[in-house]
Amino acid sequence: MLTSAVAGFSISIALIVAIGAQNAFVLRQGLRREHVVPVVLTCAVSDALLITAGVAGVGTLVADRPGLLTAIRWGGAAFLLCYAGLAARRALRPGALLPTERPPASLGATLLACAAFTYLNPHVYLDTVLLLGGVAQQHPHRWVFGAGAAVASGVWFTALGVGAQRLAPLLARAAAWRVLDAGIAVVMTGLAVGLLLG
Repeated sequence: MLTSAVAGFSISIALIVAIGAQNAFVLRQGLRREHVVPVVLTCAVSDALLITAGVAGVGTLVADRPGLLTAIRWGGAAFLLCYAGLAARRALRPGALLPTERPPASLGATLLACAAFTYLNPHVYLDTVLLLGGVAQQHPHRWVFGAGAAVASGVWFTALGVGAQRLAPLLARAAAWRVLDAGIAVVMTGLAVGLLLG
């Protein structure tokens, strides 16, 4: 059982650490110190639900419906391109970059954006439901594997959201936020192009 738990944790952390739309959003919220705990909880609980679906075998059903995967891919690409545009706009307008110069977004709007980054991102289905779910089926204790994967997700998002606050002094200048938002715009655009070409 321990082997399955460690395998689930290791594979999940390897997949989730890669810079992606969800991670960039959590990082930005952590740096702004804005609704960090609800965002981290939303990401961790969402991942746990998706991992559970994968372990239960939902990935096999989704893989058999190419039309659904195509719709998810195009919708996710459109969403990522819109967010890339917003990040690029922030990077070009340094007056809007400092957290103290903008009123905080409402909790509802923040959680809605968080849910969009989670559920409109096709990579989350490919990695969490299909890949992790498929690997889990090969383990004698697949639910223990899934639990290990869910713990990895919770640990990562907590570290990212809370750890980002330690970077706040480094990002206290508009120029630093410009670089961060430019990087986020590039990452989002790259992910969207990858989805459209894939």
